[in-house]
Amino acid sequence: MKEITFKAQLWLPRPRGEVFQFFSSAHNLDAITPDWLKFQIVNPSPIQMQPGALIDYRLKVRGLPVRWRTEILEWNRPERFVDVQIRGPYKLWHHTHIFTEQDGGTLCEDVVRYWPRGGALVNWLFVRRDVERIFAFRQKRLREIFD
Repeated sequence: MKEITFKAQLWLPRPRGEVFQFFSSAHNLDAITPDWLKFQIVNPSPIQMQPGALIDYRLKVRGLPVRWRTEILEWNRPERFVDVQIRGPYKLWHHTHIFTEQDGGTLCEDVVRYWPRGGALVNWLFVRRDVERIFAFRQKRLREIFD
């Protein structure tokens, strides 16, 4: 299967343990997801984050309702975790979150390997820009939360 790789980095002036703890609560995703996605976690709190954990979401993509399920493949506190889409709008969604101590704070890196339904044309027309907008919003919110 073809795939596209999207990468984003953000340095936060907080210790790695504190930043990772924020990401340890799946319900904090709501705080860093744009309102236009109408994002909602279906699972009750708390969700035990560990390999094999399943998280169900509802959201709207370009106004269309979408159900999304992710599985936590790797949970390596406080260095990294990996989630993959089991059901949702992509043929492939593999998201690695990496947290590195750097310059008295934490470098947060996202590496997303994805392939949209509809392939390269749909990515070029819609998906790439949406992914970029979502991660730009996420970085803005994380700066507000941790600065």
